[in-house]
Amino acid sequence: MALLDLIVGPVMDIVNKLIPDPAQKAQAQLQLLQLQQNAQFKEIDAQLQAAQQQTDTNKIEAANASLFVAGWRPFVGWVCGAGLAYQYLVDPLFSWFALIMHWPVPPSLDLQTLITLLGGMLGFGYMRTKEKLNGVDSGH
Repeated sequence: MALLDLIVGPVMDIVNKLIPDPAQKAQAQLQLLQLQQNAQFKEIDAQLQAAQQQTDTNKIEAANASLFVAGWRPFVGWVCGAGLAYQYLVDPLFSWFALIMHWPVPPSLDLQTLITLLGGMLGFGYMRTKEKLNGVDSGH
């Protein structure tokens, strides 16, 4: 919440008490609301600019010929996929087999971290798919 949002309410109360003329009061309230709206638009614009800069950086990274620059997202995707396969397929079967054979049971993964990472990656994947469907495909 912007500082101006915190100030507008009390200032409106002061305007209501100090300005008896309804037309002047309405004009002062309108000006306060316009200031608040301008501040909110500036905040939204700053967030949009930051998102655009990140998108531009992502495009540059994806176009890079170096595997270490362009390949880290696919690598993280494969690691997440392997982690989910281990947690939901390998671990239950191997744990069951280990109990039968009286072997130590293998450790489980931290699913909260894995799901958070995968959720973010799938969100990015969805955005890229939507870009392709909307004809924004860059050909990479």
